[in-house]
Amino acid sequence: MNINDLIAIVKKRILENFEIQNIHIEDKSFLHKNHKGNQEGRFHLKLKIESKELKILNKIDSNKKIYKILDNELKKYIHSIQILIS
Repeated sequence: MNINDLIAIVKKRILENFEIQNIHIEDKSFLHKNHKGNQEGRFHLKLKIESKELKILNKIDSNKKIYKILDNELKKYIHSIQILIS
């Protein structure tokens, strides 16, 4: 899977499952190119999500909800994910 397809899937899943005012997803894989655990085809994403629904939850609960809907992608294509909710 390429990064653009992955970003589209992640964005679609989040928009389908939560009330989102704004979402921005960045590929941060380049920051980890030379790390020992870096794997080809596994990406590092940074999600900036503006959501009243997620903001009222504590950080652990909101992250758990996002991890749950992205379970398949996390297992196969995402090595690392940073989630920022406002």
